Amino acid sequence: MDTLYSNLFNPPYISHFLLLLFLASSYLHTSSHFCFCLVDGIPSTGSVRSCIEEERSALLSFKQDLKDPSGRLSSWAGRDCCQWQGISCNNRTGHVAKVNLRNPFPYVFVYDDEWHELAYKQSCLGGKINPSLLSLKYLNYLDLSCNDFDGISIPKFFGELQSLRYLNISFALFSGEIPPSLEYIYLNGVDLSSTGVPNWLHHVNMVPSLLELHLSNCFIEGLPLSLQKNNFTSLSVLDLSDNTINTSPFPSWLFNLTSLRKLDLSENTFSVPFPGSNSQSHWNDFDGEKIEEFWRSLSNCPNNTIALESLDLSSCGLEGQLPDSLGMLTSLQHLNLENLFLWGSIPESIGNLSSLKTMDLSSNNMNGSIPESLGKLSELVKLDLSWNSWEGILTEAHFINLTRLKAISISNMINGKPMSLVLNVAYDWVPPFKLHTLNIGDCRVGHGFWVLLQSQTELVYVSLHNTFISDSILEEWLSKISSQVKLLDLSYNNFSGRLPLQLKFPKLSRINLGHNQLEGPLPIWPTNASFLDLQSNLFSGPISSNLDQLMPQLEHLDVSENHLNGTIPLSICNMKDMGVISL
Repeated sequence: MDTLYSNLFNPPYISHFLLLLFLASSYLHTSSHFCFCLVDGIPSTGSVRSCIEEERSALLSFKQDLKDPSGRLSSWAGRDCCQWQGISCNNRTGHVAKVNLRNPFPYVFVYDDEWHELAYKQSCLGGKINPSLLSLKYLNYLDLSCNDFDGISIPKFFGELQSLRYLNISFALFSGEIPPSLEYIYLNGVDLSSTGVPNWLHHVNMVPSLLELHLSNCFIEGLPLSLQKNNFTSLSVLDLSDNTINTSPFPSWLFNLTSLRKLDLSENTFSVPFPGSNSQSHWNDFDGEKIEEFWRSLSNCPNNTIALESLDLSSCGLEGQLPDSLGMLTSLQHLNLENLFLWGSIPESIGNLSSLKTMDLSSNNMNGSIPESLGKLSELVKLDLSWNSWEGILTEAHFINLTRLKAISISNMINGKPMSLVLNVAYDWVPPFKLHTLNIGDCRVGHGFWVLLQSQTELVYVSLHNTFISDSILEEWLSKISSQVKLLDLSYNNFSGRLPLQLKFPKLSRINLGHNQLEGPLPIWPTNASFLDLQSNLFSGPISSNLDQLMPQLEHLDVSENHLNGTIPLSICNMKDMGVISL
């Protein structure tokens, strides 16, 4: 559930001047290999004029050296190459601007989808990369991703394509050195361990124009403590997430990247101390102050480094209490401290982060109060405080200026055990936001907050689990909220009364109203419902005889502990996706 909320408003990076290099390892992980190709990041230029003859000949030479078992390039014939599959030309000059030859079957799940695997392999291009592409002097987009160029080195002439802005050779099994002119390097998924690509950092450090470096899931075990020469002076994005880095002490050069705007160290096993710290500690053996040492190290960095816009330390083992110095990162837009060992409360200085758009403190041991200064974050879009043990009262002061808020999640660290947290506001207070996602669980929602929720008419994901709401106006509220709702969880409350026989939510797929006091006949739910839990209520009457027609996609049905009667409809046997039935 929480994964759904945490991913809903994850802001994508979009650039019209994007140059990508995304390499995959030279072998397939047969247990769970998959290939994911990025969506076009540059607008298509269309194909209005006939292409230039020299460029047409270059494309044909390029095609001649390719292996194309499925005949994907069969349209590459005739005079007008701008009409060929995967080719787009500038509609003003006629020059070839885009070559998109990514595999049309980008996903492969070897372990359970033999048909898709076969389609993928048959659609793979292979062979050699002809340097005739150099004749495409206005080419700004080249995508060869998810093909099979195993054993082929990255063509050095890629670095000579001066107009190239977007290069995607992800999961295409290329190998070799990186062209020196690149600005955006994506090496996610490449084996950069000591046995995979030794001295990889030395080669990357030789790229002087580097702006972004993405090294997620690269089997990196350690980093050098220092660099003889640091060429990362222009680096604005560094992603080292999902590795096994355990370098000790913490590499000092990471704090000297003066242009850095985004730093992702999540999913690692860093050993400390950090620079400037005299205390020794090891992975999962922190003394409770190490996250403060991290911020102290940041405070000793050059001023430009404090202009971080994105910081992700999730699941990297840090422990401690958030320090007041958190508020010094005034340029921060995205903060992810999920799944650490944090305790205590949020510092008042959080209100200084006036640019903050997303904040995730979920899955920690935080047990203090939530400061009213949270209400100063006027740019905040997503707030996730779930899976902690908060205390105190949330009032309108905590939300007063959150005009952009779209997603909020607050729930207890131990599901089912209520927090000593109360959400309540004045009855006549009008919230400044319109939520899309609401996830409140295992705390007490006062009547004023319940009235507030009735003004939220744009909800898509709604979860009010174990919130002690006792009301008989559920039918009225359901008539007001958006018809775009996809998930509805109101379980473990004291809702009473009857529901309408037919509900209006055409997109609703997951419904959980279990453990309430609802009565009357079972309502008719949307046809795309896949999960329905109505257990422990007061519903009565029979189960519909044509359940297979009313809810053909149902996979989970729980109507146990009600007052139902009659017979079990044989139509249930026609529901091929059904996995759980509890009567």
